[in-house]
Amino acid sequence: MPLRLDSRAADFAAAFTALVDARREADEDVSRDVAAILKRVRSEGDAALADYTSRFDRHDLNASGWRVSAAECRAALDSISTELRDALELAAARITAYHEKQRPQDSDEVDAVGVRLGARWRPVDAAGLYVPGGRAAYPSSLLMNAIPAKVAGVSRIAMVTPTPNGDINPMVLAAASIAGVEEIWRVGGAQAVAALAYGTDTIKPVDVITGPGNAWVAEAKRQLYGVVGIDMVAGPSEIVVVADAKNDPAWIAADLLSQSEHDPTSQSILFTDDADFADAVARAVDQRLPLLSTQAVAATSWANNGAIVLVRDFEEAMPLVNRLAAEHLELAVDDPEALFKQVRHAGSIFLGRMTPEAVGDYVAGPNHVLPTGRRARFSSGLSVLDFMKRTSFLSLDKAAMGAIGPAAVALAEAEGLPAHAASVALRLK
Repeated sequence: MPLRLDSRAADFAAAFTALVDARREADEDVSRDVAAILKRVRSEGDAALADYTSRFDRHDLNASGWRVSAAECRAALDSISTELRDALELAAARITAYHEKQRPQDSDEVDAVGVRLGARWRPVDAAGLYVPGGRAAYPSSLLMNAIPAKVAGVSRIAMVTPTPNGDINPMVLAAASIAGVEEIWRVGGAQAVAALAYGTDTIKPVDVITGPGNAWVAEAKRQLYGVVGIDMVAGPSEIVVVADAKNDPAWIAADLLSQSEHDPTSQSILFTDDADFADAVARAVDQRLPLLSTQAVAATSWANNGAIVLVRDFEEAMPLVNRLAAEHLELAVDDPEALFKQVRHAGSIFLGRMTPEAVGDYVAGPNHVLPTGRRARFSSGLSVLDFMKRTSFLSLDKAAMGAIGPAAVALAEAEGLPAHAASVALRLK
C-alpha cells in the first residue's frame, strides 16, 4: 500500500520530512562498480567495450557490428506504420519549434566609458547522446536529446544505446533517421558513457553527454563530470499531482501510474483536499494496475514509493509541493494559474485537467529530460543551452583604460597581486 499522510495528524511534519528525504538512488556498491568500469574503459578502450557488451548485452560487437548505419535507420523508418511515422514527425516538429525559441543571442555593446564588452554563444564541437535500450527503448528520448543539439548547431552527434542480444528497437532507429543522427554505436551502460568521455580507438570523445539511463549510467555521468559536461545526474522518475474532487479518479490514477510504470524506484504522489477523492483514486489505481503490461513494475513502485497526502486546502499544499521539487507537477484544479504562481521548484508543470504529464513526454514540445531527486531546486530541464557555451569579450582603448584602470590597480594591490597591478598600471602611464 502507498503511504497515506494527513496534514492534520500530530506526526505529519516528521512523516512528510521523511518522504521528502527518502533516498531512491544509487548506493555505494553502484559507485564502486562504475568507478571500476570507467577505469577499465579508459585503459583498455575497445577491448573493454567488447567484453562488457558480450557480458551484459549478450552479443559480439565484432560480429554484429559496432555501428548502426544510416541505411538501417532509413529502413527502420520505412518499416514502421504511417501512424507511428506521423506521430514521430509531429513530435519532432513540435520539439524543434519549442527549442528554436531557446537559442540565445550574442551581445556586443560599448558602455558609457568606452569599454566594448559582450558575449558570444557557440555550440560544443561534439555531443554524446545516451538512449536507453534495456528495460525499455524510448524513441521519444532520442528526439528530446538530439533535437536541442541540432538546434544548437552541434556538428557531431554520437549516440550510444544498449542492444540486448544485438537488437535495437526499430522505433529508436526511425527516430534517429528523423532527427538526423547518423553516428550510432551498439554499446550501452556505464561503459558507453566512459567511451564517449575518454574516447577509444573506435569511438571518438565528445564534449557533452546527455540523456537518461539506469543507476549505472547516471553514476557514470556524475563521476565523469569535468572530463565532459553533462546535462544532469538523473535519478528515478517522479510525479506530484495536485487534484481536487472534481477530477475523474480514473484520470488521476492513470497519471500517477504513468510514472510508476517507469521503474520500481519511481515515485508518484497525490495531494488532495478531499478524503473521499483520495480513497477513490487509490481504488482506481488498484483497478487499473491489472490492466497494465507493466503491472509488476508499477505495482512495486506504487506500493513502495507512492503517497497520498490529504491537506486542508491547496494553499497548505503548495509549500509542501515546493519542498518536494518534483520532476513533474500536475495542477488538476479549477484555477491552476493561482497555484502555478506559487510554484517555486519543479522540473516541468502541467496546468489543468486536460494536461496530463504523459502528453509532455511525447508531443507537446518542452523537453522531457528533467531534474529528479529534488534537483529542480537548482537545475532545469535539458535545453539548447546544454549544448552551447558562452564566451565573454572585452576591448578597451586608452580612454577606457584611463577610466576604469586605476580601480583595477587598487584592487590588485589590495589583494596582494603586484603583477596584476603592474599589467594595468603600465598601460596608464
